[in-house]
Order: sequence, then C-alpha cells, then structure tokens
Amino acid sequence: MKQYLDLVRNILESGSIQENRTGIRTISIPGAMMKFDLKAGFPAVTTRKLAFKSAVGELVGFLRGSRNAQEFRNLGCKVWDQNANENRLWLDNPYRLGTDDLGEIYGVQWRKWPAYKLIESSKTDRIADALSRGYEKMAEFDGKVLLYKAIDQLRACLDTIVNNPADRRILFHAWNPAQLEEMALPPCHLLYQFLPNQSKKELSLCLYIRSNDVGLGTPFNITEGAVLLSLVSRLTGYTPRWFTYFIGDAHVYENHLDMLKEQLKRDPHPSPRLVISDRIPEFSRTGKYEPEWLERMEPSDFSLENYLHHPPLTAPMAV
Repeated sequence: MKQYLDLVRNILESGSIQENRTGIRTISIPGAMMKFDLKAGFPAVTTRKLAFKSAVGELVGFLRGSRNAQEFRNLGCKVWDQNANENRLWLDNPYRLGTDDLGEIYGVQWRKWPAYKLIESSKTDRIADALSRGYEKMAEFDGKVLLYKAIDQLRACLDTIVNNPADRRILFHAWNPAQLEEMALPPCHLLYQFLPNQSKKELSLCLYIRSNDVGLGTPFNITEGAVLLSLVSRLTGYTPRWFTYFIGDAHVYENHLDMLKEQLKRDPHPSPRLVISDRIPEFSRTGKYEPEWLERMEPSDFSLENYLHHPPLTAPMAV
C-alpha cells in the first residue's frame, strides 16, 4: 500500500486547510488517483490493522439493500451507528423512520433505485414499452399515466458482463438527486464502472469518490471495492485485475494527524491474498450463472490470507 502512504504524504505536504460541515478542519487536495493490480495481491493497508470484517460487513449490507444501522451491526459493522443516531441534522429530518434508520442510502440505490415515468395516456407505444421493461402502472390523472419500478443496478451490471461484455456502460451509482434529503449521509463512493477484458478474461473496476476521509475512509473503501470486484469476477467468470480509485476531494482531518504521521514512519508489509469461501460458486468452473449469491453471502465468506500488519491505530470519525 505504498500508494496510500504516498497519497497521505502528498496531502500533508501540499494540501490546504478547509472548513467543512463537521466542524473539524481538514487538509485537502483536489483530485487524486490510485491504481491497484489485484493480480499482485489484495490492497489492504498494512501500516496499521485493517478493520476487514467491518468493511466486508458493510459491503454485504449494501448488497442486501440495507437501510438500518441494526442490520449493519448484525453483520459486524458499527460505522453507521453515529450517522443513524447522533447526526443532529438527520435526527431532525422528517424522512427518518426512527432509531437506527439511515434512509435511502447506498444499498437501496444499488439494488432498488426508484424509477418513475409520467407518460401521456395517448402515447400507448411508450406505455407499452415501459410495461415491457418491468414498469407497473401506479395511477392515471390529468390525461397521464404514472409508472414505477425498482431498478437493480448491480444485478444489471452482472447480467451485462455475462451477456454483453463489450458494453462500455456497465456501471451503477448511488447519487440520486431526488432522494439526497432522504439519506442520513449523501453517498461519497458514488460511481462504479466495470470493464471486462474479453480476450484475457479479466475484469477491472473504476470507482469515483466525491469526498474521501483518507485517514479512516480510504482504507475501508479500497477494501470494499476490491472485494466487490473479486466477487463480481467470481460470479461472472472473470479474473479480477485492475482496481482504479479516483477521489474528488481527498482530505485528512486534523484530529487524524497523529495516526497518519505514525503510519508514515512504518514500512508496509507485502500484500495479503483475498480468500472467498468455496460455497460461493465460480462461474468459470461451474458454467452456471448464479447472481442470486449477491444476497446469499455472509461476511464470513471472505478472509485475508498472509495478512501481516503493524499494531492498530485509532482516530475518531467526523460526523
């Protein structure tokens, strides 16, 4: 994870002090990128202990479309507790459903993006087309028809990788402008694009993050993205290869400086290897496409082999 340490060093040396909504100042730079070759190992931070199980638990929650902090806790991830129950803006939000509710966050958008069409009743060809695509009629009024369906963006990506790998539109995202006010936290990691290489049977992933807490969030998000790429590759018959990680606002919180400066003194260990449980089928071996495993997996289905790391370091999360 030398790239990660280089990013931290770059922010500390060339970043600017910025104010933000949390009240804790950051040192920030605009625009950053890291590129990891998963063929060379799993990109886990080694200059402190990675909260691997927590990161995987969060990812599993996203895959299940979870919107409740209790569901994430049940998966071994507590990072949503504060945003659910201590974020004053969210506590006063009329869309909040009560204790532990998070609203229409990541997983809801990934797996159940709410899609509507309002079509004039006379446009029967358009209505027929919408119905053929899975929309359902919700209401008719003022000479118009309202149709709705929940779009499973992630499943659509897997289907396209298998059926049309030359497509350059294999992506999903979580930035739904119509529902930002209905979320405990607007999405930070918001756009994922899969890129199959048919000749080499390799699958790569580009991730764009609008704003990233480099001290705590970046190692967590890198882990989730690399696990997701490995999982999707397994279910679609590819080998995971390049994971490219883009950040819009890359920042370090001032109260994370001690933790990060200590990491810069430490030499990284070799990268570990990600192990996925044999119970999750490999399409390349079985020849059977089983995307329903997106919902069936458990955090225990993932582990790191030969993960050497320096002693743990902690810092508070800004909410």
